[in-house]
Amino acid sequence: MLNDKTDNTRLGGSFWKRLLIQKLSSPLVLSFLVVAALFVSVVVYKLAFIGVGVILILVIGLPIVFAIVAYPQFGITILILASFFINYVSEILPEEVPIGTLLDAITYLLILGFFIKQKGENNWSYFKNPISTLIIIWLCYNLAQAINPVAASVLAWVYTVRTVGFIMLMYFVFVYHIRSVDFIKYLFKLWLVLDFIAGISAFQQENFGFLPFEKKWLYSDPLRVGLLFINGHMRKFGIFSDPVTFSYNMVIGSLLCVALIMGNIKGYKKVMLGCLAAFFLFVMLYSGTRAAYVLVPASLAILAVLNFNRRVLISTIVAGTFLVFLIIVPTSNPAIKRFQTAFSPSDDPSYNVRAENQKKIKPFILSHPFGGGLGSVGVWGRRFSPNSMLAKFPPDSGYVRVAVEMGWVGLILFCTLFYVVLKNGINYFFRIRDPQLKNYCMAMILVIFAFNIGNFPQQALVQYPSNILFYLAIAIIVACMRLDTEKQKEQTVEAHKDGVLLTKLN
Repeated sequence: MLNDKTDNTRLGGSFWKRLLIQKLSSPLVLSFLVVAALFVSVVVYKLAFIGVGVILILVIGLPIVFAIVAYPQFGITILILASFFINYVSEILPEEVPIGTLLDAITYLLILGFFIKQKGENNWSYFKNPISTLIIIWLCYNLAQAINPVAASVLAWVYTVRTVGFIMLMYFVFVYHIRSVDFIKYLFKLWLVLDFIAGISAFQQENFGFLPFEKKWLYSDPLRVGLLFINGHMRKFGIFSDPVTFSYNMVIGSLLCVALIMGNIKGYKKVMLGCLAAFFLFVMLYSGTRAAYVLVPASLAILAVLNFNRRVLISTIVAGTFLVFLIIVPTSNPAIKRFQTAFSPSDDPSYNVRAENQKKIKPFILSHPFGGGLGSVGVWGRRFSPNSMLAKFPPDSGYVRVAVEMGWVGLILFCTLFYVVLKNGINYFFRIRDPQLKNYCMAMILVIFAFNIGNFPQQALVQYPSNILFYLAIAIIVACMRLDTEKQKEQTVEAHKDGVLLTKLN
């Protein structure tokens, strides 16, 4: 049958015929398959469930590892997917499973692939810009915290630098491998699809209740329940670790949609993006995170400044009027009431408690220019130096955490990084000529600005996937400028060739 040329359709075409005849029918391949089958049988028989895990690692894990290193676009996709679902998966698996090391492994593999590719090309021109310089300085400062003499624990630094320091290296990986407009479009689609899945999860939690494993994880810690159960209502978090991360990701997802709507795309796509933006903002209310409510009008104000024209001005006035109405309208709806308190923080008891805590820690910040050490507050501080003053301090604000852990020197560097990113991003926006790349640059400016504002009342950049998306947004801004420059050079060369040809013809 295999030698009959008329059986191509039954075998699935010439590809499968060549595969069966030329590849799988050789004695060497058949011998390998027999040995492999015996090996799998023996391993599963001897090790039972552990043996199945070993086989899966060999059959699935090793090819994925190779693909992450050899095909960076695939690796970036896996990294983004893992950063979105890592907390959700951790709710299902036992606490003993080190699920966090999975993202560390993907990060290291992408860095390895970056250096392998860079060794072959030896092209560092992609990183010759002020943003890359500031990120390198900020990374070095984070690494230097390992020798901070005030730090109570080096182990706290080791655990914290994984999600704070090494994640910065992803910026260089993203900048290096984002080489086409199509890949940027793919990343945006992936981003919005994952945000939509997160929104669906929160919608399910609010209207249909928590799934059994979600409920088990939620009520396994009384402190967690106490933080999330407010005024008789459980705050929702979707597939993320907490309501703050969920709400912030819904906000930046909606801002991405709004920015893309302003691009030159088909009408039905604008309708889809508008519906997505409305959905993201709607489910965001389930989180009960007041800080997220402020991000939308603040970011839209920047959008109006960047695209100042009559249509944008009218839209801004309409949106502002609607916002003022929501703030002052009397209501008994708990979600809207919580929304209104976001715009009068002095009347919020929790805000006043935070302000008091920040006032108490201010003398420590001023007297320690390099801070108390990376990881000295929060989870790792309580774990590795539970008796220290900083371990008991609730930082709340991302800027306050930087000031406490890395001092006022670190805070100045961190704010300078934000300033340089936004300044250069806005400059790139006005310099880019390609409308599509200009639109993408504007979208990332809105995302970074939202993270900038959101990092004041909450810690916006310490949880997955926000820390990954933050450096991805910066990388896309740099890549948009580079791609536009390359396009302008190509057009100049083509115009010069056409001019020379025309001169010869004349």
